[in-house]
Amino acid sequence: MLKLVASLDCQRCGSGSQVQAAHSNMSKHGKGKSIKASDEYTAALCQTCHYEIDQGSKLSRVERQEAWTRAHIKTVKSLLESGQWPTGIPVPELELRG
Repeated sequence: MLKLVASLDCQRCGSGSQVQAAHSNMSKHGKGKSIKASDEYTAALCQTCHYEIDQGSKLSRVERQEAWTRAHIKTVKSLLESGQWPTGIPVPELELRG
């Protein structure tokens, strides 16, 4: 799953360079102290976007969550539409607040 996500272009800026599977930092996706969210809650992000969403100071917490959510939705849709979503991994519900 993580390799499939990282094989996509960045779903935030479109870069095809140094793309990573960026896990959600939201507790509703299973994130906890020293625990990463489940792999179905990953977004394809380049290193720059991944840093900005995880630790950057340019965006508020809500803006970072919304940016990750938009990238996650695009990641899931891209893998589903290309028939690459792995069997046995649940497809998360996709919804963007607001």
